[in-house]
Amino acid sequence: MRNSVIYQEILQEGRLQGRLEAKLEGKLEAKKEIALNLLRMGFSLEQVVQATGLRVEEIPSL
Repeated sequence: MRNSVIYQEILQEGRLQGRLEAKLEGKLEAKKEIALNLLRMGFSLEQVVQATGLRVEEIPSL
């Protein structure tokens, strides 16, 4: 079974999906870190939202 083409394709698809999810999670964490730094520098909430693309609701939770 492990040698079947279908099994290998499913395995590869799972790996690709895992990498994509990790990449997206990393980008979100980077945006949150940037938002926090901008807030510490005195930027307004509106400016932080515009600069990072985060939603207003996501900012106060930082």
